[in-house]
Amino acid sequence: MTTVRPSEQMRDLGVVQYGAPVLAEAARPFSLPAEKDTAEHTTETLFASVERIAQIHPFAKGMGIAAPQIGISRAAAVVQPADPGAGAIVLLNSRISARSEGTDGQYEGCLSFFDVRGMVPRPLTITVITTALDGNEITTVYERGLARLVAHEIDHRLSGVAAMACSA
Repeated sequence: MTTVRPSEQMRDLGVVQYGAPVLAEAARPFSLPAEKDTAEHTTETLFASVERIAQIHPFAKGMGIAAPQIGISRAAAVVQPADPGAGAIVLLNSRISARSEGTDGQYEGCLSFFDVRGMVPRPLTITVITTALDGNEITTVYERGLARLVAHEIDHRLSGVAAMACSA
């Protein structure tokens, strides 16, 4: 009986795996509202990927996926919090503007490096600036587990930093 490695399973679900060039380049931001349709389409594609992945692999602590992980080099990601009642978070052109001095080290995984988990220190609280479809900026503060998920996805726009952190 042949066992399929978890990374191969993710690849089969459309998740680009570590080593692919798209994961090593900085993701291009959207010019909003001019690229609203492109941003919406990218977000819809990300949500479809989340649905496919969630059918195969449950994530008790929540999950996220960034556009480069599905082969789209754009600054977009979605995060599905662990709380089923919490709405999904859309991150367009997101950047961390502030982070707490306090950190927490936890094992972290990455859909693009799915065979490996690594201890990754992350700030307990982050402040994130995201661009809305209308071009306005929105500032949100995330804490603890949600801060970890959001920071990981934002790292993907910075040339594969999230996957590198997971391999440490």
